[in-house]
Amino acid sequence: MKTQGFILFILFLSVYKCFAGKEEEEGVKFANKCEVCKILAIELENRLEETGKSRDVIEIGYSLDDTGLKKKKTKYKKSELRLVESLDGICERVLQYNIHKERTDSTRFSKGMSQTFRTLHGLVNKGVKVELGIPEELWDKPSVEITNMKTQCEMLLEEHESDIEEWYFKSEGEVPLKSFLCSQLVLRDGDDSCLLEDVKETENPKPVQLEANRKKNDEL
Repeated sequence: MKTQGFILFILFLSVYKCFAGKEEEEGVKFANKCEVCKILAIELENRLEETGKSRDVIEIGYSLDDTGLKKKKTKYKKSELRLVESLDGICERVLQYNIHKERTDSTRFSKGMSQTFRTLHGLVNKGVKVELGIPEELWDKPSVEITNMKTQCEMLLEEHESDIEEWYFKSEGEVPLKSFLCSQLVLRDGDDSCLLEDVKETENPKPVQLEANRKKNDEL
């Protein structure tokens, strides 16, 4: 059974590499481990900042004192409940991102419409027909790079949930999650340079080469 499982695993890798190669040829570049960890860390810290504004006091479990069993009270901001609620659906936030193919570093994964699609929508609004091989209503749907990143995010979260819990109770507010989780653990033996890359708006964006067939509507 072990041998059979190993063979199936090798076949899976072979198929994956085959399709990965094909995706690269078609201009698709999936997120690497640094990019995935960076986005997860950013989104979780943002979520914790949101939930950390609560001043609620919650009751959890029971403690034994001189008067008998009594529910323990703790600040929501320091509770495990806050972490659980913050982690719930955190990778769904990846779907708010878009792929900005005019950029070459990790900031190609950013929120907001890319320069490419701003240009395309601008052309359509001016009455120009733009043919990309996909329906216009799908232009703003998550791309294959984004949905793949969401899957990678979920896998990374499952693998390092206990590490995130340790950071939350011992280091939140003192050590950035990007440093604790990404630099020190996930990318300990890898390249973590993407963690230093921040989105910078430029006054004159680099022109985007569009492979589109443009035709005036009145020419149809």
